[in-house]
Amino acid sequence: MFSSSDKCGKCFEVCDVVRTVSFVDAPGHETLMATVLAGASLMDGVIFTIAANERCPQPQTQEHLMVLGIVGIKNIIIVQTKIDLVTKEEALENYKQIKEFVKGTVAENAPVIPVSSKQKINLDVLLNAIQEFIPTPERDLTKPVKMYVVRSFDINKPGTEPAKLKGGILGGGIVQGKLDVGDEIEIKPGIKIKDKWQPIKTKVTGLQKAGKDLKTAGAGGLLGVLTELDPYLTKADSLNGSVAGIQLPNTLSTFTMEYNLFDKKKIIAGEILLLNVGTGRTIGTAKMSKGNKCEVVLKTPICTDKSDRVVISRKIEDRWRLSGWAKII
Repeated sequence: MFSSSDKCGKCFEVCDVVRTVSFVDAPGHETLMATVLAGASLMDGVIFTIAANERCPQPQTQEHLMVLGIVGIKNIIIVQTKIDLVTKEEALENYKQIKEFVKGTVAENAPVIPVSSKQKINLDVLLNAIQEFIPTPERDLTKPVKMYVVRSFDINKPGTEPAKLKGGILGGGIVQGKLDVGDEIEIKPGIKIKDKWQPIKTKVTGLQKAGKDLKTAGAGGLLGVLTELDPYLTKADSLNGSVAGIQLPNTLSTFTMEYNLFDKKKIIAGEILLLNVGTGRTIGTAKMSKGNKCEVVLKTPICTDKSDRVVISRKIEDRWRLSGWAKII
């Protein structure tokens, strides 16, 4: 039995904790695709929701499936939602549309589970599928710690006395290594001072995962990191998209990338691109393009390894549309 508490939801006996799972909600609307890309960089698997009362695929459903292929997520469960709003025949027709839609993609062999959250239909089947089809991957805890920051905030209430102020909070996920209370970490690209970006250094004063205070936190799951940072630096998600850790890769303000585009239309010099790397997002201007290689100058620098994928969006009819991916060379 799966539960959000330490007691079974059926017999109310105290359970042993087997596994903790963090959920990142990635909204479906096309204008929020950048949020989807940021969330996908932290995911070990995906619950891909498709409504039974709508024709499949919807435009945003197509883009979400492209994201899974780009970022390399292979552990996928398809959930056919709202089955209580349709007839059996309509649900079966929608199922056929789903199977045809995912044919030949990374989700082709993913299980399709019909669910009604309001009627509590098949929720137990879904939870068991998470356990079976989205296993916890092996993590290398020996590597220098690296954390993608998706949130930053100030937890102090207005009027708090200076002596009682608490440091800024970073929220996100560790992708390699482990973090201990007391560790000295660096945050890149940091903050902009005049015309230069300066990394920030701080000390970890607390760790929290799944509502529990920890002394050590490893890769996987969502994590809150309490720091000694001035809360002014972390308020209103101002450090969103940063990378925190020890022995971090370089911060780049320009790079050359080898790209693959869905529509095969080449990037031209002077074109403005929206680029996502990890949880970071920046605007890049193409300065040189030859073949499928392009040099870009970034409006906001990013901290990245050459192994990280760059997700490319192009402006089409005044909207950023997912267009392809690239690797830094």
